[in-house]
Amino acid sequence: MHLTPCAALSALTVFAAHAAPALADDDDNCRRNARPAISFVEFQSPNLIINSSGQVVPNGLLTVKGKLQIPADCRRAHERNSPRPGLPAVLILHGSSGVDARGDFHAESLHAAGIATLEIDMWEARGVSNGASRPALPALTYPDAFSALRFLGTQAGIDAQRVGVLGFSWGGVIAMASASNNVASAVGGTLRFKAHVAHYPVCYAYNNPNIPYSAFGATAGNPLTGAPVLIQIGTQDDYDRATTADNSAQRCINLKASLTAAEQRNIDVVTYDGAYHAWDKLQVSFKPYDPFGHLGADRFNAAARIDIRPDVAKAHEARQRLVRFFERKL
Repeated sequence: MHLTPCAALSALTVFAAHAAPALADDDDNCRRNARPAISFVEFQSPNLIINSSGQVVPNGLLTVKGKLQIPADCRRAHERNSPRPGLPAVLILHGSSGVDARGDFHAESLHAAGIATLEIDMWEARGVSNGASRPALPALTYPDAFSALRFLGTQAGIDAQRVGVLGFSWGGVIAMASASNNVASAVGGTLRFKAHVAHYPVCYAYNNPNIPYSAFGATAGNPLTGAPVLIQIGTQDDYDRATTADNSAQRCINLKASLTAAEQRNIDVVTYDGAYHAWDKLQVSFKPYDPFGHLGADRFNAAARIDIRPDVAKAHEARQRLVRFFERKL
């Protein structure tokens, strides 16, 4: 059969129209069915302590362990013959209770989006058995995030220029702090995360004269790196409210408003009506004590408790939002 140029072009167009969906289907099947490659890793991180003068100083090195998961590379077959960078990655930082269900819950969807994850255990490295024996300040664990970022940059299949960070509560404080230039330079040198997500990061504690190393934003002398930041917070979070009548999300909204106009453009605060602290921790409810609770008033009230309640619908909504955020920003 002889095809004229126009007929040949039409035939190729028809072929391409039929071929493209097959490639897309291959991508979808790969993401649904392929298991991520899992490895248990470790790296060194500076051990910071508070000395007798109240200063934060280095005291040797810690061995930090973690779970690295690299999803199958499901990018289409027609791209596989040309050089490409590695996959983006997200560092996952646990809360005061240590590694729990939240890490794997969010990692699953990140893997489906073609994003690798590294969840580290900051407590195991320090011999911490529970939240009550955690370090005195989140600042003592800031180096772990940048040591993990440095480690990810050495891993085959990871694009070192596209690494984000996701933190819950204590880890959320680190995710926020790592978006500031002073912290990043002090513990990371030239290393920077490309995007930050902080779930319920205790917003009242920033720029708080009673909390050391809490400066956040240029007006507080600690300008931000310019990387995008997503904060997700519930309106019933017992850390950021004094009474049950308070809207706890307001503290994060106020924190954003305290920043320069340029910095505000890189911050997005998403609120979840009726959600309590750690709503995406899909485990049974409980009420721990934390001296940082209720705007710090709980340090004077040993009977006070933080209400931890899961919310399945809001957990899935928050997960979808953070995955879309990292897909756009990494």
